[in-house]
Amino acid sequence: MDFDLAPPTGVGPLRIGMTRHAANTALESLRDLSMISESDRQGQHVFRPSGLMISIHCMRDMLEAIELGRPSSQTDRVLFQGVDVFALPAREVVRRVGEFTSIEEDPDDDASFIAPDLLLSFWRPFAADDEPEEEQGYFFNSVLLARPGYYDTPAQAAERLQQSL
Repeated sequence: MDFDLAPPTGVGPLRIGMTRHAANTALESLRDLSMISESDRQGQHVFRPSGLMISIHCMRDMLEAIELGRPSSQTDRVLFQGVDVFALPAREVVRRVGEFTSIEEDPDDDASFIAPDLLLSFWRPFAADDEPEEEQGYFFNSVLLARPGYYDTPAQAAERLQQSL
């Protein structure tokens, strides 16, 4: 199954801003009932047979972020504008996403990248761009799609609020 990242809207039936109840229902719809994982946690995350983890993050009874973790097989793909974010090397994902929007190295983690205008965040535990056999560092391990302002500092949140008035 293909999961198309559509920031800032969501992915599949999961929509940023939906109620926690609606998000739980949408998350449940992504489970494969023929192979339910013992690791699934209702209202938190599900694991598909491919190993793809889909996690929801709610605050104030509202879905604020969706995180997807790298599958172990290609039966599920996570795409942004046709770019398979888990099958391609991390540096290639950054290059190709950069054709659509600005993407920058995370200032707190040089192995990870953020597309701030879309609020897509790409994570891996360390960088191993020249070592394809080192999958944990060669590919991204997770991608987060969040509401605008998700990473704002208090000062940035205040500025965003002022701009919206």
